Amino acid sequence: MNRRNYLGTLAAAALAVSVALPAFAQGRDPARLRVALLPDENASTLIQNAQPLKLYLEKTLKKEIELVVTTDYSSMIEAMRFGRIEVAYFGPFSYVLAKSRAPEIEPFAVGVERGSPTYNSVLIATVGGPVSKLEDVRGKPFGFGDQASTSSHLAPRAHLLKKTGLDGERDYRPVHLGTHDAVARAVQAGQVPAGALSKPILDNLIARGTVDAKKIVQLDLSPPIPNYPIVMQGNLAPALKQSIRAAFLEMKDKEVLKAFRVEAFAPTDDRAYDVLRETATVLKLDLAKMK
Repeated sequence: MNRRNYLGTLAAAALAVSVALPAFAQGRDPARLRVALLPDENASTLIQNAQPLKLYLEKTLKKEIELVVTTDYSSMIEAMRFGRIEVAYFGPFSYVLAKSRAPEIEPFAVGVERGSPTYNSVLIATVGGPVSKLEDVRGKPFGFGDQASTSSHLAPRAHLLKKTGLDGERDYRPVHLGTHDAVARAVQAGQVPAGALSKPILDNLIARGTVDAKKIVQLDLSPPIPNYPIVMQGNLAPALKQSIRAAFLEMKDKEVLKAFRVEAFAPTDDRAYDVLRETATVLKLDLAKMK
């Protein structure tokens, strides 16, 4: 290749890159947004309860909205990692796991309950069962939800360790039941003598009549936990990101907010969840090896 042809080839390549870069910089602006709900209860119930959310987002964003409920926390993390969903309502610790695998994702809103962007895990036991205080958990099965759940695994497990010295690797038998409502039902029925789940979810289950408050007893509450974040893909178009952010932060309709069990959303960022990374360190959990 002579010098003239070589320089011509370079110029053509440079032009191609200069044309492609603005398009890349603009980001993705899909006609359909896939919005994932946290799989902490029965999927059909979640989808049904979130219909007002779907209508609100379609009207506000002028996009087709597809609500998604994955089979578990792990599959939701992977769906976010590989771009199969654009927006997701993560549990706090499942967000931390997702962020460790997909650094480009962005938390932008956090649920507010009773004026606070935090909530608690509640540790419960079967009324009349063998567990009446936290120390009684020793040597017995203890019901947790998904392994990546904050309030149905990470927080109560750390709370048991800090308050009683009980280690799930040594002093009792962790039983992972998948969802928060499964934990509540199992404790209510005496299938496991004790377990833990989100306090707001338990309150909701009792209010709906799914769980009989007379059949369970509260053992303790965890310290405050940063609430569930709304997260979006980092490669979306800036204008779309701003629209999505505004849609959640300006959400006022109680019927829409009911899908998230919150009264409003407030701004958040990744630093708010460092406390969970520290908790994982206390429990000696390797984020890279967790599902």
